[in-house]
Amino acid sequence: MTPPVILIVGTVDTKSDEIGFMREQVLAAGGQPLIMDVGVLAKGHVTPDVSNTDVAQAAGVTLQQVMDIGEENSAMALMAQGASALTAAMCREGQIDGLLALGGTMGTDLALDVANSLPLGVPKVVLSTVAFSPLLPPERMPPDLVMVLWAGGLYGLNSLCQSALAQAAGAVVGACRVARAPRFARPVVGMTSLGASCLKYMVQLKPELDQRGFDLAVFHTTGMGGRAFESLAAQGQFACVMDFSLQEMVNQMGGSVVSAGPDRLMGAGRKGVPMIVAPGATDLVDYPAWGRVPERFAGRPSHDHNRLIASVGIDADMRREFARELAGRLRQAQGPVHLVLPMCGIEEWDRPGAPLHDPEGLSALMDELDRCDWGGVQVSRIDAHINDAAFVRQALVVFDDWLARGLVKREAP
Repeated sequence: MTPPVILIVGTVDTKSDEIGFMREQVLAAGGQPLIMDVGVLAKGHVTPDVSNTDVAQAAGVTLQQVMDIGEENSAMALMAQGASALTAAMCREGQIDGLLALGGTMGTDLALDVANSLPLGVPKVVLSTVAFSPLLPPERMPPDLVMVLWAGGLYGLNSLCQSALAQAAGAVVGACRVARAPRFARPVVGMTSLGASCLKYMVQLKPELDQRGFDLAVFHTTGMGGRAFESLAAQGQFACVMDFSLQEMVNQMGGSVVSAGPDRLMGAGRKGVPMIVAPGATDLVDYPAWGRVPERFAGRPSHDHNRLIASVGIDADMRREFARELAGRLRQAQGPVHLVLPMCGIEEWDRPGAPLHDPEGLSALMDELDRCDWGGVQVSRIDAHINDAAFVRQALVVFDDWLARGLVKREAP
């Protein structure tokens, strides 16, 4: 088996011992290390394969210009730009198989940009002193990122540090050895859902789409799932999207940490991918179940899904705000868009007798959706709940029409 090439990204000027040790561990695990130096202060005692001069040049500046900035944050932002451009190019040209980066807050900041420059499915491991920290915003996190806490490693190559470095090196080499890039042998329909208890349509839609020759990929809209969905949609990897769970948009509006970023719902539209959309689960904002209900929503009905995540119902004004935001985003789409509105409910917990049942709020949402300017977006209304069979039938009516007209392609990308 050809040894996987692992790009090691770090500041050689301040982390030579650690980078040198990681190089040894990558070799010991059967990988081929390739070191990229993103430091700007001085030269370390490890000779990089990609110099900091090369990195600066990829950002359109000289290393001296970076050093002359005199302010670490701005200097490292330029180095992040150059490192990301070089890493993406090396991946496209087949020169690397995986990424291993390390750092404190500064190095992690840079590493996230570099990791985001790589496609979904390319192994990415970041060794960080702030792994899993709330300092890391969800929109900066690649959906398939692996993070290892750099415990005891801020200064000096002690045994704790070596343990973390070796674990990270083994993780990325092992991942590269067994990684399988998505093959897309059949065209894929990308779908969103909030689990299988809140939204259930995928259970009926999967066999129907399979019979039509399409694979179905369902993404859990709890932040990172939406990030992965948007990334693949923006790359044009889907023949069509059925974006039926838009709850991450409401989370973003409500300031929740369970966010997919401000560009949710935009990836497929910008790429011209056909979109069938529904406002599933847009009546609630998620928050950590182990915390408190956000002050803005105090007193509103809530539901603890498990010990990790809970949801609180939003009021009528916020539902109207969401409706306007939905229309604004869908009007920007470059391909066909069809919005299906289930008039009797948009998630399982809003049914009569359920904890988030709010007929006045649902009425406000549908009323505002009626008032919106949809441009070229087609809108259909059905007298059913989103988890009813009638919703599935309507989605298939739209899909089959687009398939017959050639708007949805039968060929894999």
